[in-house]
Amino acid sequence: MERTLFREEHELFRASVRTFFEREVVPHQERWRAEGMVDRDAWRKAGDAGLLCPWLDPAYGGAGGDFLHSVVVIEELCRHHESGFALSLHSDVVTPYIAEFGSEEQKRRWLPGCASGALVTAIAMTEPSAGSDLAAITTRAVRDGDHYVLDGAKTFISNGILCDLVLVAAKTDPDPARAHKGISLLVVEAGTPGFIKGKKLRKMGNASQDTAELAFEGCRVPVANRLGDEGGGFGMMMRKLQQERLTVAIGAQGSAEQVLRETIAYCQERHAFGKPISKFQNTQFQLAECATKVEVGRAFLDTLLRQHVDGKALVKECSMAKLWHTEMLGEVVDTCLQLFGGYGYMLEYPVTRAYMDARVTRIFAGTNEIMKVIIAKQLGL
Repeated sequence: MERTLFREEHELFRASVRTFFEREVVPHQERWRAEGMVDRDAWRKAGDAGLLCPWLDPAYGGAGGDFLHSVVVIEELCRHHESGFALSLHSDVVTPYIAEFGSEEQKRRWLPGCASGALVTAIAMTEPSAGSDLAAITTRAVRDGDHYVLDGAKTFISNGILCDLVLVAAKTDPDPARAHKGISLLVVEAGTPGFIKGKKLRKMGNASQDTAELAFEGCRVPVANRLGDEGGGFGMMMRKLQQERLTVAIGAQGSAEQVLRETIAYCQERHAFGKPISKFQNTQFQLAECATKVEVGRAFLDTLLRQHVDGKALVKECSMAKLWHTEMLGEVVDTCLQLFGGYGYMLEYPVTRAYMDARVTRIFAGTNEIMKVIIAKQLGL
């Protein structure tokens, strides 16, 4: 399918991103997966290459591009099977909170570092007993003069070990009747007394991503580090979750496309019973079904991306994309792995790692069950 979404500047950017990944990412991937973390220096190099927050205004250290530049980065990460270098989380999920809701002082203090890679960001919403139900979080921030005293625990936090800034959702009003209006967003800086980076968590997939538990014990956070108004956190999260879910769909689509490309090539090269396995009708039918799903997904997603860049509110559509594309990815990668036979079970094959990486996409950024709830509400049900 011919794509008309990108301009020439985006394709030139894609070429530079691809070169960067081939030079600065691919040679280190096996070690990163073994260590469970991307080199800190890789973040600075990504910043130098313009891969971080490419949409950011030059006044704050950005390149002045648009969200489609971020789409290019996500797609190239998928092409290179790099699921742990959480560039999109940093650039397209966390930093936009600061860019949209931060004061001028906050933006000038933090955004240049976000663009250069000097500051790596994370967002801490999920708790041991509160996942998709954000109103149920128990982390508390009690006002004490010009500080908040922050206490609580967060878990499954991507970039949790490397982060210099973590955006924390906390209750500033414990009244249960104000569950949604009692949440605020605080930017906590690494090294703040009482901010504890816990153990790095072992995961089934996304092996090179540092995912951690975080704790806050009497952590004093300046009121000046609060984003927006006190109690406005839930509303801000609802506004930004649209793009977060869209980035998940972009990654799912890109991963499905790459796995399909590699599987078609493998089936054309692999012989059984005297001929390539691509010549067997069963193989052809399975690949035809996968290719159809991928083409349908691409058409819907590119339409959605165009509307998102134009600033349209797409709560229903982004929830649909997150739901459908992640389910599609699971189906495609499972079918493709089967066509690799025993090799599909070996970790040195990218399809095997893609299979493990794909599973979490139906869980994070709001589970797919939650996506169905949101879609149903948007349908007036």
